[in-house]
Amino acid sequence: MLALYRNPLIKGFTTNPTLMRQAGVVDYEAFAREVLQAIPDRPISFEVFSDEFAEMERQAHRIAAWGEHVFVKIPITNTRGESSLDLVRRLAQAGIKQNVTALLALDQVRQTCTALAGGPPAFISVFAGRVADTGLDPTPLMAAAVELARNDPNLELIWASPRELLNIFQADAVGCHVITATVDILKKLPLVGKDLREFSLDTVKMFRNDAVNAGYTL
Repeated sequence: MLALYRNPLIKGFTTNPTLMRQAGVVDYEAFAREVLQAIPDRPISFEVFSDEFAEMERQAHRIAAWGEHVFVKIPITNTRGESSLDLVRRLAQAGIKQNVTALLALDQVRQTCTALAGGPPAFISVFAGRVADTGLDPTPLMAAAVELARNDPNLELIWASPRELLNIFQADAVGCHVITATVDILKKLPLVGKDLREFSLDTVKMFRNDAVNAGYTL
């Protein structure tokens, strides 16, 4: 995150309990406060992790108090599939900036836009990459979601869980406000516009070099 903070293309950050656990984070709040001290001027989303709405609400207020640029991530449902939209509505009315996350269906987007309407700035994270994982093209869904969010200037739509660099261009084409790009995808940005015949030759060279370095013989 600190390395990407120096990249002018990066306008904000988001994380979740899964990513934090994979990174070896032990103390949730201590890590968050350290990040916010190092990155004080860009939006950063931290997620609640309770499965009960009353406790989610308590955690949301605590997380929101960490800083002006903090957005609280609220999952669209709990693990029992119960909608969190009543909580989202209360938090919006309380002035808490939110990032409603893990949406995959258009009706979820529509209902979330209604719950957040007229409140403070908020993100709606649609997991387009997971839609693609089911064999469906997420582009029509994301284009429709952009239209739903267009009616309220405080809302921004996120193309979440991208799978390839092409997704950046797809998100831009439909007017999506934000795309969450992983480090692996960002590393591919220098390939944009690369001559395909040159890229083909590079690929052949890679195969040859790996075979030689592995010492393969027949």
